Formats: sequence, C-alpha cells, structure tokens
Amino acid sequence: MSTVIKAYWQEWLEAHAEQFSTLNMEKMITKSKELQGDQNEQAKSLILECLAEISETAPDWTYLASKIHLQQMYEAATLNRRASKAYEGLHHLVEILVEEDIYDPNLLSLYSKAEMDELEQAITPERDELFTYIGIKTLGDRYLARSKSGLVYELPQERFMIIAMVLMAHEPNARRLELVKESYWALSHLYMTVATPTLANAGKRYGQLSSCFIDTIDDSLQSIYDSNTDIANLSKHGGGIGVYLGKIRSRGSDIRGFKGVSSGVLPWMKQLNNTAVSVDQLGQRQGAVAVYLDIWHKDIFPFLDSRLNNGDERQRTHDLFTGVSIPDLFMEAVENREDWYLFDPHEVRSVMGFSLEDYYDESRGSGSFRDRYLACVENEQLSKEKVPAIEIMKRIMIGQLETGTPYMFYRDEVNRMNPNSHQGMIYCSNLCTEITQNQSPTTQEEQRVEDGKIITVQSPGDFVVCNLSSINLGRAVPNKVISRLVPIQVRMLDNVIDQNTIPVLQAQLTNQSYRGIGLGTFGWAHLLATKKLAWESDEAVDYANEVYEEISYYTILASSQLAKEKGSYPYFEGSDWETGEFFVKRSFDQDSKFNWNMLQNEVGRNGMRNGYLMAVAPNSSTSLIAGSTASIDPIFKKFYSEEKKDFKIPVTAPDLSPETFWYYKSAYDVDQHASIKQNAARQKYIDQSISFNIYVKNSIKAKELLALHLDAWNSGLKTTYYTRSTSSQGEFDECESCSS
Repeated sequence: MSTVIKAYWQEWLEAHAEQFSTLNMEKMITKSKELQGDQNEQAKSLILECLAEISETAPDWTYLASKIHLQQMYEAATLNRRASKAYEGLHHLVEILVEEDIYDPNLLSLYSKAEMDELEQAITPERDELFTYIGIKTLGDRYLARSKSGLVYELPQERFMIIAMVLMAHEPNARRLELVKESYWALSHLYMTVATPTLANAGKRYGQLSSCFIDTIDDSLQSIYDSNTDIANLSKHGGGIGVYLGKIRSRGSDIRGFKGVSSGVLPWMKQLNNTAVSVDQLGQRQGAVAVYLDIWHKDIFPFLDSRLNNGDERQRTHDLFTGVSIPDLFMEAVENREDWYLFDPHEVRSVMGFSLEDYYDESRGSGSFRDRYLACVENEQLSKEKVPAIEIMKRIMIGQLETGTPYMFYRDEVNRMNPNSHQGMIYCSNLCTEITQNQSPTTQEEQRVEDGKIITVQSPGDFVVCNLSSINLGRAVPNKVISRLVPIQVRMLDNVIDQNTIPVLQAQLTNQSYRGIGLGTFGWAHLLATKKLAWESDEAVDYANEVYEEISYYTILASSQLAKEKGSYPYFEGSDWETGEFFVKRSFDQDSKFNWNMLQNEVGRNGMRNGYLMAVAPNSSTSLIAGSTASIDPIFKKFYSEEKKDFKIPVTAPDLSPETFWYYKSAYDVDQHASIKQNAARQKYIDQSISFNIYVKNSIKAKELLALHLDAWNSGLKTTYYTRSTSSQGEFDECESCSS
C-alpha cells in the first residue's frame, strides 16, 4: 500500500477521532496499521470494512474512500502509460488507445497534437475531488477506457475531455477549442451528465451515442419480422427500445378473409422477449424492451397478464416491460364506473375505414377519438367485447403491485401538447416513459432483382431516437450556472445527432428530421434537502415551478439561438413552435421574471434547431457518478448499500448533515399526491414527459392506488413509470440506456 494512501487514511481518522468516542476506535486504528503490509485490493477491503461501520456517523467518509481509490487509479495509469505523473500526455494517451483498438483513430486526424496539448492544459485534476466513492467506483469500473486486457489508462477528467472533444469535433475551427473547454467545464464540475451510451462510447471505436428508441410495428408479417431485426441491432449497440403493438390484429381476427385464425399480439411478444434475452447490450446487460398496447385492444387482458408470476407460462413474457396507451375516455369510464368496449384494430380498419389509434381528443371531454370510438360502439357490423372499465383497471393495478408494470401512457394529453402534431401522431412512450415523439411504421414497398442483386424498397416511418443529458440540480442550481450551462448542453445534445451512427436507417432519418433531444434533470431530492424545503409542502411545488421554468426558458432560447446559427429542424414550419401555439397552450405566467412573449417572438424569427427539447429520464447510474439523487424521485433511504455482483458499498444521501437530515424522507413515507402535484408543476414546462415513479406500501388498498392514478391523469401528467411497491423492492430493472 502506497504511503500516500496510508497518509490519507491516518489523517482522516485523527480528524474524526472525537466523533467516534462511542465506537471502538482502537479496533479501527489497529486495522489501519494492518494496511501497511497489504496489497491494494486487501487494503481496500479492510478500509471498506472499517468505513462501513462509521458511514452513518460521518457521511464524508466517502470522500476519503474516493481519494484512496483515485490514488490507486493514478498510480496504475501512470505505470501503464509510462508517464511521470497522472494526467500527463493527452495526445500520447490517444495514440496508445488508438493502437490498442479502443479509441476511434479519427481523433488523431480531427485534433492536432498542438490542440490536444492546449486542451490538456485545461484539464483540472482537482475536480476529481468532487467524486464520492460510489461515484468514482461506478465511473471507473464501467465507463473509463481501459486496454482490452483491463489495464487502467484513461482517468476521469480525460473521459470528460474526450467526450467534449468528440461532441465539438465539427464545430467551426475559430470557436472549436473554446466550445470543447466549455463542455469540459460543464462535465468536470458535475453540473451535468451525458447519457450512459455517450458517457461509455464517445471517442471509442464501437457503440452508438443515443439512449433509447421507439418503433411502431405495422399489421403485417413483413413489418413484424423487420422490426424484430431492427430491435436486435439496436439492442446489440446498447439501446433500450419501446415498441408500439397497437396496430397488430387481435387474437381470433381474420387473415386474408379466413376468420378466427389470427393468434394476436402475444406470439410476437414472445418473439421480442427472446430477442431481449438473446441479444444483449454490448455484452454488459440483457436487452431491454418495453411493449405498449391500447386499452381498447381485444388482447388487452392477456397483455396485462403477460408478466405475472402465475398462470400459463406459455402466455408469459417475463423479460418484456409493458405499458398501456390510455385515452381520457377510458379514465372517465373508470371514474364513473361505466362500461368499456374492446375492438380488433384490423376489423375497425376494414369495417369503419379508419384506424382508431390514429385519433385523439383535441380537448378534455371532446374530440376526434371519442367520436370515432362511439361510432365503433354503435356499429352493429363490428364485433366488440363489453367489459366494466373498472375491471380492466383492477387488472392493471394487480400487475403493478406484483411486477411494477404496466406503465401508464395518457395518449390524449401527450398528443394535445405535441409541438409537432402537424407531422404525425404519438402512440406510446419509450422504455422509461420520458420520450414522446411522432411515430409511424416503416413499410416495405417492393422487392426486386436487379443486376443479380435483391433490391428492397422501404418507406421509412418515424422511428424515434432519444438523445439525452441531465442537469445536476443539486450542484447547478445552488451555483447559479443554469443560464451558462444550458446553451452548451443543448449544443452537445444537438451534435450527438450529427455525430451518431445508428444501425437502423429509418431511425437515422427520423433523428435528422426532428432533431429531437431530451434535456432532463436529476438531484431534485438533493436540492430540496439543501434548500431545507419539506417534500410535502406548497413551497416545494412552487419551487418546482420556479426551477423548471428557468430551465425551460433557457433551453428554448438556446435551441432558437442555435437555429439562427445552424438552421431549424426540417419540420419547423407548421409546428407549434412556428405558430406560437406551444406558448399559448401552456399559458406561461406573464408576470414571470422571464419574458415569454419576447422568447415566443424570437422563436418565430430564428426558428428552432430541435423539434423536441426536454425529457426527464430515470438516470440512476449517472446520478450516482455525480454524487446526487436520481431524477425527480425522493430517496429510498438515508443509508443503504449499493450492491453489485463484485462489491457492496455503503452509501449515504448526498450532503447529509444534521441540517439536511430531516428533509430526506423515504419515498415510501412520502404522500404520493404531493409528488404528483410537484410533477404537474414541472410537466407544464417539459414538452415531452417525465419518468415518474409511484411509490406505495404493499398494504395499500385498491381504492387508494386508483385515487393516485386518477389524480395523475386529472393533473395533466403524460405518463407514469413504475408503480414501486414495498413488496417488490429491488425487482425493478432500471433503464440504464436512459440514464443521463
């Protein structure tokens, strides 16, 4: 064990001696002396054993452990790179890892040695001291570039610099290094994080940079199998996928006039389930796929049962996540204890001449969807099943308490607030329920032989791509950097669109057409605690309004200014951005400190670089790296252990102190109606949606859970994510791809 590490440990013990009068300090001092003869891994194990005992009394132990871990990384990297000190020789590092086939060789042609030397001078090693132990451990184990034999080469600040270099590589030469340094400033201060695929893959030879995707499957064998191939390719490259199944005919429907022969959506779900299991994400984790179905589809009951732990295993798809697409009319029927009708989408198209899923209610209480739904109910030629709406809702809630799903997708509200409704329809969300963008299926038009080759011609649909990053509220808001941070963050996200290579061409085309991004946030619980605001207070709701108004204002402004510089996204004309309807629909406060009228005029003049702007993802792993709390969620516990297959590390809530202690309240003790009220306040400013979990105790009554869902819908929430029950803790698979 190095003398530097021993010095860190002894210094910390002596500084905290008074705090531990009730603990066995003699035992701890003895253990620290034992470290002198140990190798690094043995030493680390002993240190963690000691620190686990004192984590609740002295939460800052994590920074000592982080310093020790960093020192080990510095020593290893210095040795492997044959350097004289850590963070020496950025250009040499790039050369080594290009030679190792880890880095993309284009880095050496994009940046000269002189430019890399200048950027090396901007690297600030002292910012490594911002990392908690679990943060640096997660970053080091999963994201930093190593040799193929696993040797440490890249260090944390270099990962941030490489990301900045990649994302700004094609900016004009006159400003490029300045923009790289500004991006590095944002990342290295932990004011923001990029999405997991960008964090892991930027600058490397393999893997793409976008987080999640949404596919729409048409009602044809060709579309079903083509989509399965696309989903496999995206999963292989590290993407999570949402899939809309609502156009596929139901069980018992006809095929080419032969009645009763269709087997419905479940066999295709089984196929997707097998793909999710067999095609993993870059060898790191099982593929992640969420499937969505309309609440009026005749297969809704077997769909809702597909993840249950009992019943016929031939009808189960345990490795898929499920979501239901719900119109206002259904929630009204639940509220009023009315009947609900189920239809076959293929029969609706054949008999009625329209697709029911292609409509939504333009206003609360009236609109195109309910008019066509009622026309289907009244048409005697159309077969239908009548079910009490509350019975379907009961099945939804049973599934949620047992498995956490289905997710809830409130389709009318989503489409009413869609700034690009002039170009299409939104049928469902993604794997983590925060992305809402236009969708349509890709169809094969023809296949022919030409010069001995088979030529396939497809009409590309809107295959949604999510490009994510998140503001660390716990650091960025107290440091008052939002107005500086957001413009560089929007530019970074916009550049992901051009830098990325997506293995599904229709997704690449959609990405270029809408240039959709998802700027989000994490650290809300952290921020409330440091501001000493109680979660269940009106002040917390008001503060959510204040914080998200500021972020939204600067995000829209940044995209508009970027459009002035680089041009608007292709579908800007006719959008709610261009017409000003985006601002009208949201009725922004005219007495606000932000001049929304001026911004509306600026958008009209300059255009918008991005058709979609904001989305709040779950970001559990990246919030750990940044030393804050996940997304907009309350914490689980003030003290817990982060467990992976090869380690167990005690973790405390960030900035835990006698002053903040009482402001950290467990998610399961928080009034969920208060969380819904906060989320409704922030949803007003977010053009897409929010990964919003509902936390309930396993003793919750059905009417209480129903009241939460009705409250969420009535409050204008667009989606809800997991329903997390205390009986199912630890069983939820976090959306790593969407972590940002």
